[in-house]
Amino acid sequence: MDHLQLGKHTEYVSVYTPSLLDPIPRAMARAELAIKNESLPFAGVDIWTGYEISWLNGNGLPQQAIAVFSIPADSPNIIESKSFKLYLNSFNQTKFNTRSEVIAAMESDLSAAAGAPVLVDLEGLDQFASVGVQRPRGICIDHMDVEIETYSPDANLLSATGELVSETLYSDLLKSNCPVTAQPDWATLIISYRGTAISQEGLLRYIVSYREHQDFHENCVERIYSDIMAQCQPESLMVYARYTRRGGLDINPLRHSLGDSVDALDIASRLVRQ
Repeated sequence: MDHLQLGKHTEYVSVYTPSLLDPIPRAMARAELAIKNESLPFAGVDIWTGYEISWLNGNGLPQQAIAVFSIPADSPNIIESKSFKLYLNSFNQTKFNTRSEVIAAMESDLSAAAGAPVLVDLEGLDQFASVGVQRPRGICIDHMDVEIETYSPDANLLSATGELVSETLYSDLLKSNCPVTAQPDWATLIISYRGTAISQEGLLRYIVSYREHQDFHENCVERIYSDIMAQCQPESLMVYARYTRRGGLDINPLRHSLGDSVDALDIASRLVRQ
């Protein structure tokens, strides 16, 4: 990953420059999990929210919006976040006659980088504010009195026994670290499943075990999904992490069982730390 801008001194470009985008093949991290791009064991999407979106209209007057980017999980590449920020910054001093032109440019450039169709929604500030800030639905598992000894991912902490349930559990204690800069990444992790009851104490220990782990957001969520599936064997599973923003972007990877649908309201919710 030596070609990436991440962790390097960077000149900020304020004129539209699509070449700033850096794709990273998903196959590198998926190989560690024995996942092949051509036969994914899950479906999903990476939802990015951009809070610092601006461009000039035809008269040179600055325009503002909040963007929601949807990158399919079956795309060959993720987009490195610093390059994404630099790319968005390049719109700042560029004139576009309409909002539709901005969306078209972003969808074209991001789709080329991801290797699959990327959807872009530009929302006005009032429109975005009307959604409000939410807390996840379900049971928060953070208040259990458990002893923590492991700060590196350990799938053996997970187990499932007893009755069949359908429930949503969540934790605000997920922390991982950037694999290039080692900067901390903070997230709320939401797990919805149907199957044998997952040990909540074991799940909390497992989530906290990511505290010193270095990986990209998307890869962490796919590892968590894979570990829960392997250790607990639920009938259906959704794993969704909403990370706090850095540099005006938050990343929210979602993975779920093939054939399942997800509640659009749940995945659109902006959480309190976002």
